[in-house]
Amino acid sequence: EQAGVPIIGTSPDMIDLAEDRERFQQLLHRLKLRQPENGTARSVEEAVAIADGIGYPVVMRPSYVLGGRAMQIVYGEEGLLRYMREAVSVSNDHPVLLDRFLNCAIELDVDALCDGQRVIIGGIMEHIEEAGVHSGDSACCLPPHSISPAVVEEVKRQTRALGMALNVSGLMNIQFALQGEVLYVLEVNPRASRTVPFVSKAVGQPLAKHAARIMAGSSLDDLGLMDDIPPPTTFHAVKEAVFPFVKFQGADILLSPEMKSTGEVMGIARDFPAAFAKAQLGASSRLPSSGTAFISVRDEDKAGVVEVARLLQKAGFHLLATSGTLTVIEAAGIPCTKTEKVTSGLRPHIVDRLLNREVNLVINTTADQRAVADSKNIRQATLSCAIVYFTTLAGALAAAQAIAGKSDVTAAVSIQSYHRG
Repeated sequence: EQAGVPIIGTSPDMIDLAEDRERFQQLLHRLKLRQPENGTARSVEEAVAIADGIGYPVVMRPSYVLGGRAMQIVYGEEGLLRYMREAVSVSNDHPVLLDRFLNCAIELDVDALCDGQRVIIGGIMEHIEEAGVHSGDSACCLPPHSISPAVVEEVKRQTRALGMALNVSGLMNIQFALQGEVLYVLEVNPRASRTVPFVSKAVGQPLAKHAARIMAGSSLDDLGLMDDIPPPTTFHAVKEAVFPFVKFQGADILLSPEMKSTGEVMGIARDFPAAFAKAQLGASSRLPSSGTAFISVRDEDKAGVVEVARLLQKAGFHLLATSGTLTVIEAAGIPCTKTEKVTSGLRPHIVDRLLNREVNLVINTTADQRAVADSKNIRQATLSCAIVYFTTLAGALAAAQAIAGKSDVTAAVSIQSYHRG
């Protein structure tokens, strides 16, 4: 633009407004939209002071990155200092962004089209994994399978406000987090997102083609797009990420804010559990229909793990758990057997059982750096033995619902037949 080259689509200044943390914060204040408490650090000392003010855990990330490069959740000052020392080089030109981590929040992705006069919603996706897992690594569902119509309408309102304020020409992607009833704007990308092919197939509209025509001068009216593109009403579409872990010896399968997936697949069915099961199969992870499930979750997940255990037990699974999780499951009247942690020093511990092929499904969530390190042997054992694993409670619940639903995931049905109803 500075050299006089015509730039089609959204202007470079508006792209900078969405990417520059301080300018973007001012925009949200003007629109009266919420974002997590945050700050921008240009030195280690600033980062420590901001994190102390926000409160741990915090999400750390460099400016202007794709794929969540070098993003990390840190749980205390020691972790923050390690991050600043090892992960990034901070300066006035390369600040580090700090956000309050929204625990137990549902993340939402929105793809929209804008021509400078109007904004229409292409699709609203609900992530399966909670906020804190990179959007490219999280499974997601279209239409949303658990949020209320009122939240959907508020998401649409905020999307339109942001699209018009940024004067977007073409596609725009927004990521929201819903914590309780409070909606937060995480980021706005005034461009096409990796979700566009998935959304286009799910809603039956070529979003990229529409966006290219808008960028070249057409209006939404010219394209006959008079209102939001309606979400599917007779089926659910689930996107699942494909990971390369099996190709890398010693890789850690734990999901994080830094993107690790190398592809994605899509499952479609009349209900959400069956669509989720199909997506898992497409990602080379066939959910077991019976056998033994090992469950060990962090304290924040203990209340929610009871429903997972109940669904698996009703589906015929024998349950194994470590002592803390076992207490919660047994208190709900669900039969469960205790197994030892690796750190207990007693044998056989859970990794022994995994390596002996005694377990068919693993559900293991962690809370802090020490727990992450302690459970790494479990994750590597599941990888080497090709055991289905889930490292988030939300993913485990979706899997339990899919297993309990006992849907036929092998029947071949054309995508066109779903769109015909």
